[in-house]
Amino acid sequence: MLEAKAPLAYPECRTESVSDTLAGVSFPDPYRWLETNADEVRKWQRAESELASSYVRDWPHFNRLRKLVERFSSGRGASVPRYAGKQWFHTRVPEGASQAQVLVWDENMSEGRVLFDPMDEDPTLPPFVSWIAPSPDGRTLAIGTCADGSETNTIRLIDVATGHVHSNPPPQRLMDNWTGGVHWLSDSSGFFFVAISGSAIDFEQEIYLHQRTPHPSTVRVEVPWAKAKDWRMVVVSRDGQYAVAVEGLRNPIPVAIASVGEGALKWRQFVTSIEGTVAGHLVGQRYIAVTDIGAPRGRLVAIPLDAADPNDPAAWQELYAESDATLTAVTPVGNALYLHELRETYSRVRILNMDGKELGEVPLPCRGSVGGASFPMMSLVPRGHPDKYVFPFSSLTLGWGTYMHAMDDGGIQTVEAPTVHLEHAVVDDSYAVSADGTRVPYHLVYRGTLSASQPRAVLIYAYGGFNIPHVPQFPGAMAAFVAAGGVFVHAHLRGGAEFGLEWWQGGRMAKKQNCYDDLFAIAENLIATNICTSETLAVTGRSNGGLMAAVAATQRPDLWKVAIPMVPILDLIGACRDPYGRLCTMMEFANVEDPEDVRRLASFSPYHLVRDGVNYPAIFLSAGDTDPRCPPWHARKFAARLQATNCGRAPMLLHVWEGAGHGWATSKEVAVNEHTEWLAFTLRHLGVEVGSDAIP
Repeated sequence: MLEAKAPLAYPECRTESVSDTLAGVSFPDPYRWLETNADEVRKWQRAESELASSYVRDWPHFNRLRKLVERFSSGRGASVPRYAGKQWFHTRVPEGASQAQVLVWDENMSEGRVLFDPMDEDPTLPPFVSWIAPSPDGRTLAIGTCADGSETNTIRLIDVATGHVHSNPPPQRLMDNWTGGVHWLSDSSGFFFVAISGSAIDFEQEIYLHQRTPHPSTVRVEVPWAKAKDWRMVVVSRDGQYAVAVEGLRNPIPVAIASVGEGALKWRQFVTSIEGTVAGHLVGQRYIAVTDIGAPRGRLVAIPLDAADPNDPAAWQELYAESDATLTAVTPVGNALYLHELRETYSRVRILNMDGKELGEVPLPCRGSVGGASFPMMSLVPRGHPDKYVFPFSSLTLGWGTYMHAMDDGGIQTVEAPTVHLEHAVVDDSYAVSADGTRVPYHLVYRGTLSASQPRAVLIYAYGGFNIPHVPQFPGAMAAFVAAGGVFVHAHLRGGAEFGLEWWQGGRMAKKQNCYDDLFAIAENLIATNICTSETLAVTGRSNGGLMAAVAATQRPDLWKVAIPMVPILDLIGACRDPYGRLCTMMEFANVEDPEDVRRLASFSPYHLVRDGVNYPAIFLSAGDTDPRCPPWHARKFAARLQATNCGRAPMLLHVWEGAGHGWATSKEVAVNEHTEWLAFTLRHLGVEVGSDAIP
């Protein structure tokens, strides 16, 4: 395997005698100064990025790999067109462009035109379209645009007939696209939205109602029973009669309901005093929702609006009982309910009537995943068509496509066919046994012609956190690893939501170490079955998955040849000095007001785990300069610590991408370069060449 010929000359990085204290527990923090954006820091960061780029671009297969990455990144993601006023609204990245246009089509999707083109704004740095939301009459399109990659966006209003941009949109800034942007009133006279005050890292949110008639005005909406720190949104019921205030990104509940069109909003309490998820939609006089109350794998219930006590599950009507499948979302379509579930991690969609009677099942293209929301709250944003089930779908070998199902048709219609496909690739389902005896599933993807006579290069990708289902979907740029002759492993770690509430709870807070033990068990299983050796094994992940990759490198450096933490959070103690970081830590990792929990937190905080005299694997850190979720100082500090202490010859590289954030608002060009760099680093150190026979 290829090693650096000589230790790299890293940019000089000073240290300071600084400590960080949390709940009375203190830790050395010699690189605190790298948390600022001072000129000294930016100069050091650019020098690090230049070193990383020059190292990987010196690899003779870099340009061929980039073509593969560009090819497998060309398919669009898991988004659904919006339907309003007998028109379809959608986004699409045209060939040669780096950001998506916004288009409108007629009802048959046969004739379309561009409504908004970011290239018209700034050809050198076009803004990112964060979300789209057409008014119910189809005359006005609201979009969110982000100019710096951070995901923070502002509202624009476009006249659909003329393409003219309206003046006087609400000036407030939205945190991201997680709550769907804006939610229109049924008469198209205005909309609800949630905005932040101050910086994104402060995470101070307020609900607003913007009225377009008779004169544009924006007022703050006070919702009783709202929490101080959590995601929230107000959606309008299908019939337009009610506004529903929802709180909680991971465990959404409908906290209040108000009638619309009767003067000032008068909120009445709905579901507020339960611990769990109640994620659904207001249909008629019932709130129909997937809940894990009394059912760890989920069940479907209907809560009457006139229930004497909506907080009493005994007053709920059960429409669909818990089974061995994991329910994730329900979508009302016409007079039917489309119920999405995961069975052994793969998607299935059942069709029920409004009383819960099963009517059939959507014939999905193959074993794979219906594109859905990362978090349960995201599934509450109305999308698609009122009378047809519109859904994105992909598999581990088939790129994203858009499909439509109607009850009277039986089959599915392809709206947009996938544009990428891993040809001649094979998917094997397997599992490992974790330290406590838990069965942990994973999938292997590889070329069918790949020889099994010797250990192969393997890349594990996982997440394992925040109640997010890490479903088996198309791996995007990572498909290039398979095309080059590697084995891609999609792993399901505890902390995710693939197997319901208990799977999440089994890998968070006091049990967070289970997530990492699950990963180690998969790695050891791959080695024991001769799929790979520790010299041909790499691990990567993004965000919480980036933390996972760094924990893997620092807790078990013997297992890996390469570790790639992407947009990671790595200083779990320092993160708590920021309101957003503290919120996320309290959600998933530890009670930061408890000294014992803080000590446990430090046991998987990578910045605090780095030790002198340890042979760490080759590490490539990739971060976004404008990322408010996992700020780039996490990667800076971790890289500096590694470079100062590593006694081996493996390189420790850092690239912080300017004009990029956590990933969703990154331009296609930057994303292709980013993925090519870390994949080139990985393949180089695993000894894999990108041959001319790579899958086209």
